[in-house]
This record gives sequence, C-alpha cells and structure tokens, in this order.
Amino acid sequence: MHGKTTTIKSILNIINSDGEINIFGKDIKNSEKEIKEQIGTVLDDSFLSDYLTAKNINSVMKDIYKNWSEEKFKEYLKTFNLPDNKMMKDFSSGMKMKLKIATAMAHSPKLLILDEPTSGLDPVVRNEILDIFRSYIEEDETRSILISTHITSDLEHIADYIILIDNGSLVFYKETGEILENYGIVKTSKEEFEKFNRSEYISYKKGKYQYEVLIENKEKFRDKYKNIIIDKPNIEDVMLFYLKGDK
Repeated sequence: MHGKTTTIKSILNIINSDGEINIFGKDIKNSEKEIKEQIGTVLDDSFLSDYLTAKNINSVMKDIYKNWSEEKFKEYLKTFNLPDNKMMKDFSSGMKMKLKIATAMAHSPKLLILDEPTSGLDPVVRNEILDIFRSYIEEDETRSILISTHITSDLEHIADYIILIDNGSLVFYKETGEILENYGIVKTSKEEFEKFNRSEYISYKKGKYQYEVLIENKEKFRDKYKNIIIDKPNIEDVMLFYLKGDK
C-alpha cells in the first residue's frame, strides 16, 4: 500500500511533510527530541549495523534514551532466546526482527511504530511476536502501537482500529470489531443483485455464475431480504472489495 511508509516517516519527521503532525499533544517538528524519547520504532531500515552484537546495541542505546533499561533489554533477549555476543549478520531473519523489537521496547515507550514487523517470518515466530505486542499493551493502558502490515490476519488478532490507505489517500478508518461483526458478503444472482438499492452495498464483484456484494450492515440487509445468505468476511476480503470491487 503506497503511502504507509511515507506516513510513518512523516510521523517520525524523517521526511518533510506539509501540514502538522501532533504526537502526545505536541508538534513533532518543534518537540522532536522530547517526543522521540517516548517512541520505539521497528522500520525496514533499522540503522543497526550487521556487525553489532546485542551487547554493543545495549552500550549504544543507554546513551541515547534517558529511560533505557539494560535489565528490560536483557529480559527481552532471554524471552526471545537471543544471544548477547553474536553479530547480527549471523542471525536468521526472525532473530533479527526479535532483536529490533527488543531494542524498540527496552526504554518502555508510550508509542511503538512498527513497519511490517512480521513480514517474512514463519507462523510460530509471528504468533510469538504478536503475543509480545499484546502483553506490552496490557501491561500499561496508556501505551499504543501503530502497526503497518500486509499480513491482514495479524490485524484481526491485535488491532483495535484499522486504517486503509491506498495511493496516499485514506480509504477508511474503522474499529476492527465493527468490520468483523457488521460487514457481510452476499452471494447472489444477477437478477437478485439488480433489485438491491445502490445505497445498500459498498461494492461488488461479478463472477461467472454469481455476484459477490460487500455490505456494511448485515442485520439491516437481512431484515429487508429475508432468505438471502450472508457470509462473514475477514479483513482482507473487506479491503479487496474496497480497493478492487466495482462501485
């Protein structure tokens, strides 16, 4: 999704953007140092050399963040089963990602910003990392995570809200629960489809034998069309209908 990495880099003031970005009630351009003390990031570009060990990272980071906790960092290394004296170049991609996450969380930031943190990882490691994020939020309700991902099943397990960006434009911003509970996919004939009012659906796909139609309120739809079958979509289905469906 074009636009998500640009959004993250704008939030972090890595690239110049028009307009105003406020984090914790402060402008990122005027209070960058203060704000970044309370942010942890995992980006494609971690800026960590492959020739560093976890021990080296600890030495560097404790001089960067006021709240850096060597104790917490070591706890995460233990939880993730990571060695502290092995160079990153000898790590698997899963180990590298875990080390980036441990580094992002060891100063107890209020906001974690994560760009594709589970991309390329096997399902076991992915679930392990999602559990860590869940625990991190549960430990302190003032914490938030902004996660950008193409793996939409991850969002169903962890996100309270979902923002869909396409070509730099906001398509929707909704509660995850609202999408999973209220949306539906109707599979129907061409004749039946033509009876639907345009305001009753978001978009549709025309198949060889039937139409598939995305609706936003399945209860209301069911009240009007009594015998219709409505399937439950996942997040990916909904996104594809918004982006690829016929309006």
